[in-house]
Amino acid sequence: MIHKATLLAVLTAALLSPAAVALPGTANAQMTTRAGTETIAETATETTSETTAGTTAGRQAPQLVIEAMTPDVPREPTTEIKISGTFVNTGTQTVTGMRRKMYYSAQPFQRRADMEAYVSGQPAYQPGAWRDEVYLQPGTLAPSAKAPWEFAFTPQQLGISRFGVYPILIQVIDAFGQQVATQRTFMVYLPRDAQVSRTRLAMVMPIVDQPRRAVDSVFLDDTLPASMASGKRLGNLLKLAQSTSSAKNLTWVVDPSLLDDAQALGNPYSVKVKDKVESRSADASSAKWLTDLRAALAQSPVVATPYADPDVAALAHNGVDDSTKTAIDAARLLGQKTLGRDVITTVNWPVGGRIDYDGLDLLATGGVDTVLLDETALPPLTPPVTTPDASATLDGVNGPVTALVADKVLSETLAADTSVAGTAVLNRQRFIAETAMIGAEPVTARRTVIAVPQRRWSPDPAYVAGLVKTASTLPWLAPATLASVKRSKGVAPQRADLTYGDQERREELVKPYMKAVRQVGRRADLTSAVTTIQDIDVFDLALLRLSSSAWRDRGDAATPYVDQVRTAVDGRIREVSITGNEQSPLRTLAGTNGEVPISVRNSLTGIGSKVSVRLKVTSEQPKLLRIENYEDQLTILGGQNQTVRVPMTVLASGQTTVKVQLMTGDGRRYGTPVELTVRTTGYTGIALVIVGAALVVLLAAVVLRVLRRRGRRTAAAAPRKRADAPAGTD
Repeated sequence: MIHKATLLAVLTAALLSPAAVALPGTANAQMTTRAGTETIAETATETTSETTAGTTAGRQAPQLVIEAMTPDVPREPTTEIKISGTFVNTGTQTVTGMRRKMYYSAQPFQRRADMEAYVSGQPAYQPGAWRDEVYLQPGTLAPSAKAPWEFAFTPQQLGISRFGVYPILIQVIDAFGQQVATQRTFMVYLPRDAQVSRTRLAMVMPIVDQPRRAVDSVFLDDTLPASMASGKRLGNLLKLAQSTSSAKNLTWVVDPSLLDDAQALGNPYSVKVKDKVESRSADASSAKWLTDLRAALAQSPVVATPYADPDVAALAHNGVDDSTKTAIDAARLLGQKTLGRDVITTVNWPVGGRIDYDGLDLLATGGVDTVLLDETALPPLTPPVTTPDASATLDGVNGPVTALVADKVLSETLAADTSVAGTAVLNRQRFIAETAMIGAEPVTARRTVIAVPQRRWSPDPAYVAGLVKTASTLPWLAPATLASVKRSKGVAPQRADLTYGDQERREELVKPYMKAVRQVGRRADLTSAVTTIQDIDVFDLALLRLSSSAWRDRGDAATPYVDQVRTAVDGRIREVSITGNEQSPLRTLAGTNGEVPISVRNSLTGIGSKVSVRLKVTSEQPKLLRIENYEDQLTILGGQNQTVRVPMTVLASGQTTVKVQLMTGDGRRYGTPVELTVRTTGYTGIALVIVGAALVVLLAAVVLRVLRRRGRRTAAAAPRKRADAPAGTD
């Protein structure tokens, strides 16, 4: 027993000895201690996030966090560089004997593609030199316990002497030599006397939300004020705008419908709650959010998305062509109204940075001459050795259109999720390294690169503001705005044509949904056709909200908006109607010619309540009652009636139906028709002859009777005359 215990102790000591520790999987790896280097090319397969090797049950991957790296850009060979952080035991068991070490390379990266390969863990791109392998303190870490660590060195100590981007890999191994966690980052060195060309950098900051109203006066929920609060998404975007108001390389992309909603909340408004509409008082916090945003953006260029950020590709592919220009015009008007200044509508950022020529033509028709695209929408013909200029040229329906292509990696670092510990430092260092690599590329022509986050991002204001400030201090960058980026005057990068395939089509607003929107749009267009001219038609904004890109993959959330707009449209159509038919639809027309009064009521009120309609009256039995193609143009003020008298010709006695239909000026039916029953009591020509003959017969009978009476009186008077004569007169 004693011999077994002694043997176990010896084996344990040997395993825990630093000299006996080897990296996992390094049986065939080349190792050298004389130069202090050790290759990990065959073992480095982990990613930049915390990884673990050889974990056992009941134990989670510990976290290796880089918390600080200073300075951003060392300029002297003797400048001390410090990298510090913590190792966190996130498992459920206590760990001991953890050691940390730093790998590096004295050779800079040659291409950005090599940097990507290094970050992704490809073995051929991992650094081979290492230094400072020491035990973490404290040596025993309970679950959730932390051990701080720090590396301090100079460029000279690492053998670094020229401008470039260098790999730095921090690794923690356990007592058995197994890799526990790894983090990869970069170091940039720029000698004081080095000359470097400046690359123009434009950064885009979107403030885009989702529609909150279906029709102008009613919100479908009351969640917008909460999202504008401090610490919430829109509140953070306001804070970011305030903290970067003096930056010269920012272009803000704002959806005017969000500003319009904020302005509406600043006045008394209504909210739909289940099946009823409840009134709300003005929300002061929403009004303040809009006021503060207006002040924060006062000195920055602002690009306005088309109103409600419609899915332009879906509009083009579903035959809703007019909406895009309407949305651009509305954005121009409401952007100026809510921000108190002009906004840019000639630049457009399609949904996802993807568009095809159908959508591009709709944008060009609306005045757009520049589009901001994703790298995958306009890819290089061949993998580039150096970073291409952001600008390219497309052929639009109205002439050349400038395409500005966003840089994928810079965009990802700008929009990084910093909620995980250490990610802010890693992404900031990646941003510095990527832009430095661009500056170090052997290109003489001045180039522009563009960083664009996700459309509806939720940024960390402190991180993004810090990144913007850092970019302004880097000696290889120059600030630029989207409007200042012109088509490349040098050799344009060779790019493929616009790429928009089946996958992109499937991501659009789906056809059944767009069919419902199109149907509601046709009905709404009737109200516009009878309303007096105004800048924006009554339901234009509501229809644009239905077409918002926010409803992609969210058809269920959009359906209540469609239903409410449909109900509002039908209700407005009913406000202009034919009246007087409520008591009785029967009208009596005596004689051969007559007039039937018909009244039209306009119950609309407020701005845009004046309407102009045509009245069309037709007889269903023209042989009984003739109406000579009667149509009349009526202009009726809100809240008023107008009566017209429709002439009709009676051809025969009887009863028939007359259909009365309101029409738009271009001949479309407006509302449902009204049927009137007309009873005619006139006479035809034959009937007049018969009546005339009867009158003649009657007159002859009367004359004959008079003559007979006169004959009788004459006969009775003769005997009396003879009796009265004198005697002897014979």
